[in-house]
Amino acid sequence: MQTRLLGKTHRTVSAVGLGTWQLGADWGEVSEADAHQVLAAAADSGVTFFDTADVYGDGRSEQVIGRFLEERGADHGITVATKMGRRMDQLPENYSLENFRAWTDRSRKNLGVDTLDLVQLHCPPTAVVNSDVVYDALDTLVEEGAIAHYGLSVETSEQALAAIARPNVATIQIILNAFRLKPLDAVLPAARAANVGIIARVPLASGLLTGKYTAETTFAANDHRTYNRDGSHFDVGETFSGVDYSVGLEAAARFAALAQTVDGVSPETTTAQFALAWLAQLDGVSSVIPGARSADQARANTAAGSLPALGDAFNAGVQEIYESLLRADIHPRW
Repeated sequence: MQTRLLGKTHRTVSAVGLGTWQLGADWGEVSEADAHQVLAAAADSGVTFFDTADVYGDGRSEQVIGRFLEERGADHGITVATKMGRRMDQLPENYSLENFRAWTDRSRKNLGVDTLDLVQLHCPPTAVVNSDVVYDALDTLVEEGAIAHYGLSVETSEQALAAIARPNVATIQIILNAFRLKPLDAVLPAARAANVGIIARVPLASGLLTGKYTAETTFAANDHRTYNRDGSHFDVGETFSGVDYSVGLEAAARFAALAQTVDGVSPETTTAQFALAWLAQLDGVSSVIPGARSADQARANTAAGSLPALGDAFNAGVQEIYESLLRADIHPRW
């Protein structure tokens, strides 16, 4: 597993981490035993970065991770990033020091730690991203020892750039994958210049980039790929990266064909592994955080972190798919 520095945290983390939204059982049932197996498979395969949030399963994801790490012992070597801000209405006045203290206290209890490794504001409104008061409150949490570092999870490149300009922002989490290339234009260069780590979420475009979905594929009623396709529950860009499903299927087929042209890798390398490896190899990306619903899936995702460089021709192919199928709808929006 390749490793990267996680921005201003100065921590070294695995190039492929683990996203744990699914462990909260918010989009399909996952038992605690299965969740434990996913965490163990990832950690045993070299993953040293878990990403969670206080609203994933109303804290269930954090609690499962906390129990898992307690079993592993104090020297587990895993950095845990959590998120806060979605427990109340998305109003700027709710992003207060009082609420931050309450939310981080709850997350510390869930995770079983005194100090949270990294806390990210969870896709806040633009007014919050631009608020001096918010950053003063986050600095206070660091001074008080509740959190070691902070960052932001954002929806748009413009929000990312505003946050990167803040001196104590350690990381930015943003949707970045072969179907969402806008962050390559300005966000990654700005992050590199400011020593801000980039955490790439939704790296498989909600599964489109696995190449396994068809027009007949269905998802559970409580899966966001069913109930949020129109963006009625949260930003539509979080589901299939905002790509129209039928267009996404065409783009995924072309990506899978592109992957077959790469020399020097095992013929058993999956389309998903190519998608994750391409992201992990981008200059400035600290960690890519695919989710996993089984131990086998976690191990397969992790293997992408050790693939050789995919090369310029592969990069050009990714760009061509984006330009011809996706750019007109995706680029102006995020």
